[in-house]
Amino acid sequence: MNEAFLNVLKNEGVVSIVSWGSDEPHIVNTWNSYVNVTEDGRLLIPAAGMQSIEKDIIVNNRVKLTLGSNNVQGLRAMGTGFRIEGTASFFHDGAEFDMMKGKFPFLSRVLEITVSELKQTL
Repeated sequence: MNEAFLNVLKNEGVVSIVSWGSDEPHIVNTWNSYVNVTEDGRLLIPAAGMQSIEKDIIVNNRVKLTLGSNNVQGLRAMGTGFRIEGTASFFHDGAEFDMMKGKFPFLSRVLEITVSELKQTL
């Protein structure tokens, strides 16, 4: 995770998460401020809905995310964005779940993304 990416997470914006099983792609949205980065670089995102993603990852656990902020310096101008590829899973117990539940009481489980590629796009 580079400094620009971590700065984007400190600024509010929309995160789009794309999954695809054996059917058409599904897209859900969340907020930059909901994305938590673990020490080992995984992304933890509170999930209250996200049923389409949960069904898709049974068939195909790969996901793509985009996020950005116009308040962070980009490659050429003010504003930057990122495309992330990785694998997804959900969990609903354990120490990380408890930590996330403390921050986001509405969650029913946590979406965990293991990042395989992080690319700055703007």
